[in-house]
Amino acid sequence: MPSRNHLDKVGRKKKKKWTEEAMERALIEVKSGRCTVRQAAKEFGVPKSSLGDRVSGRVTPGSRSGPARLITSADEKLLVEFSLHMSKHGFPLTKQQVVSFASSIYKRQHRRVALSKLGQTWWLNFRKRQEKNITIQPADNVVRGRTICVRKEAVDQFFRLLGTVVDTHGLREFPRRIYNCSEMGYQLGRRKAAVSKAASLGYKPTPSSRDHISVLACFNAAGEDIPPFIIYSRAYPGGGCYKTQGPPNALYGWSESGYINSELFKKWFLKHFLFQAPKERPLLLIFDGHKWPVSLEVVESARKEGVVLLCLPPHCSHILQPLDTGLFAVLKQHFALLTGNGAAAEGHFAITKKEFSGVFNRTYQLATSEEGVRIVREGFRKCGVFPLNHYAVNEVHLMPSHDAGPAAGDSLLKSAPAAELTAAGPS
Repeated sequence: MPSRNHLDKVGRKKKKKWTEEAMERALIEVKSGRCTVRQAAKEFGVPKSSLGDRVSGRVTPGSRSGPARLITSADEKLLVEFSLHMSKHGFPLTKQQVVSFASSIYKRQHRRVALSKLGQTWWLNFRKRQEKNITIQPADNVVRGRTICVRKEAVDQFFRLLGTVVDTHGLREFPRRIYNCSEMGYQLGRRKAAVSKAASLGYKPTPSSRDHISVLACFNAAGEDIPPFIIYSRAYPGGGCYKTQGPPNALYGWSESGYINSELFKKWFLKHFLFQAPKERPLLLIFDGHKWPVSLEVVESARKEGVVLLCLPPHCSHILQPLDTGLFAVLKQHFALLTGNGAAAEGHFAITKKEFSGVFNRTYQLATSEEGVRIVREGFRKCGVFPLNHYAVNEVHLMPSHDAGPAAGDSLLKSAPAAELTAAGPS
């Protein structure tokens, strides 16, 4: 791959010494018959060959020199706006994510082209063109690693973002428009059976005998739910009974791991959340976008449909995620009682994939009951999400502030100062 220094040398070597304005004036003189191509090129200081190409029509006047851009200037401008929008809402984009989003734009324009991903050359040129709009900043090492406590800067930044969003969109008095979605997992296994001692010697369950199933639940601050999204590992269970036995209007999917991923989240948001959510707008959806990065289609649809996406800071779900602080623990306890597991040690439940949706349906009824609504509301209050209360978070969980270094949650892409953004556009 070409290095940045190599590209800089090539750029300096091939940098043109004439302006488009001079070329346009020379072209007018030639077309009016007052000058020849040679005379106009000498008078206005433009290359004779380039002027001749425009006179003959081989090159369209006003077109840029060099190879054609892989994505248009208009789409690149949208990509920059998208990056800044994501950074302001707690979704700082990495280099890999920007390149991935640009590749998606390119593939939409060139569906028959085999190119699957833009490369290092595109990224370096993009950085150079947009250096006035975006700035690159290394992520904090504390953010990358798992930490026992939560950075105070991360929590402060989240509440600043939340306060700005709530006030900008007038959501402070509308709990029905503030949603949180989160994922809870269930490890399934075989039922224990009483066998003779001889038969049990040396017996070990195979790894394939256990399946993982996760559920994406979504509630608003008023305690109202979006029907759950049940995700199976590796494949759906045989037969279609899992759909008829599950919670009403639930959505189903599968992944190799049994956890949600970017594609499944896109399916849930576009085909389920937007359909089931109330028609009032705007809506606020808070979730942990670090586990399953949002796709370009999700962000575009959210902005079009009046849904504001807000990302939680890393490793803060146990104190900032309303559903994690109360409802999920109650649901797992109830699920364990229904499966006869008691406390369900280590989160393992002795039922099969086919049986899961029926048992979970009975469990989920607790979430939609009067008691479940109270627990959900209490979770939003306990996290300080609604009513908005920064001081609701227990400082025992927070690490002390650091004078040096970037705040947790800072990104590789951060917005430039407002004065520069106002005056600058894609070059």
